[in-house]
Amino acid sequence: MINKKKLWKTTDNHNAEDRIETIKKEPVPEHVAIIMDGNGRWAKKRALPRIAGHHEGMKTVKRITKLANKLGVKVLTLYAFSTENWKRPKHEVDFLMKLPEEFLGTFLPELIEENVQVQMMGEQSQIPKHTLSAVEKAMEKTRDNDGLILNFALNYGSRAEILTAVKNIIRDAKNDILLEENLNEELFSRYLMTKHLKDPDLLIRTSGEIRLSNFMLWQLAYTEFWFTDVNWPDFKENHLLEAIEAFQRRSRRFGGLS
Repeated sequence: MINKKKLWKTTDNHNAEDRIETIKKEPVPEHVAIIMDGNGRWAKKRALPRIAGHHEGMKTVKRITKLANKLGVKVLTLYAFSTENWKRPKHEVDFLMKLPEEFLGTFLPELIEENVQVQMMGEQSQIPKHTLSAVEKAMEKTRDNDGLILNFALNYGSRAEILTAVKNIIRDAKNDILLEENLNEELFSRYLMTKHLKDPDLLIRTSGEIRLSNFMLWQLAYTEFWFTDVNWPDFKENHLLEAIEAFQRRSRRFGGLS
């Protein structure tokens, strides 16, 4: 008797591989940024504590990182913890600050093997030492990798980032390091946390929310947006493929004509 379930799975995997190869024939977004939203809602629907949703969302990070790397995406920036998230209950914040340790502790060997480089952007002073230590270890272990950059936005807020950039520009102008007449968009971008990265080509936000939530406000000026009602723990490989396929159908004119 034919095992229909096994046959279906094999066929499904074959179709996914076909989609991946088709996508790779067209320009793939070099920098994909994701606002990973809906962990709490995923848990609530299942009568589970919110932290269960965050833990499940960590598994999604693994799957999406692997696929992004396979597709040839050069940078994957994940909004892991915002400067506003400190307002959440202490037990939830404490759990979120333990997730990087667990994620990187189990996934680091694979990241090294797959030539992924771990990076982080955000204000480090508030981050617990154990969290920062885990991220710094991963960054050190993967610093020579030249494949996908997995960039975690941890304790990140775009308004604070821009204000800090302005203060540093004023400081450098006062010290004659920077001339006012030389200040332009390109130079301003060098004062941001993403100075070593190109701006995102594609932004994905899950869970049905349609806002930026203080995420990369300067960098997203000409980014293509893709929103989905799917909660982050339920975000599968086919959803990322769908988002990139939508990106490839769009005409990016950057204010000009096609």
